[in-house]
Amino acid sequence: MAVQKKASPTTNTKTSAKPTTNKPRFDFAFERINYIWMLVGVALLILGYILLVGGGAKTPDEFNYSLFDTRRLVIAPILMVLGIAVEIYAILLKPKNKGENTSNQE
Repeated sequence: MAVQKKASPTTNTKTSAKPTTNKPRFDFAFERINYIWMLVGVALLILGYILLVGGGAKTPDEFNYSLFDTRRLVIAPILMVLGIAVEIYAILLKPKNKGENTSNQE
């Protein structure tokens, strides 16, 4: 029986002389533009809720018709729906630079 030599693993003779400094990189879920749009959406929601305030009577025995004002029935709900739509847009927005940065690093 012949004795076979085990194949030695190939060693890489090219070694890098540069020391690598890996700084910890923090990847946030969203970019800066996403957070700006989120703040705009929150501002619209807050403004809508502020416009809903009021319209109550001083005493429970009297009825105040300002409860059915255009500001409370039309403008405030529209602002609130727009605020929610802006929030959804801010969450779904993908910045153009995000895809380019990952392809350059690989």
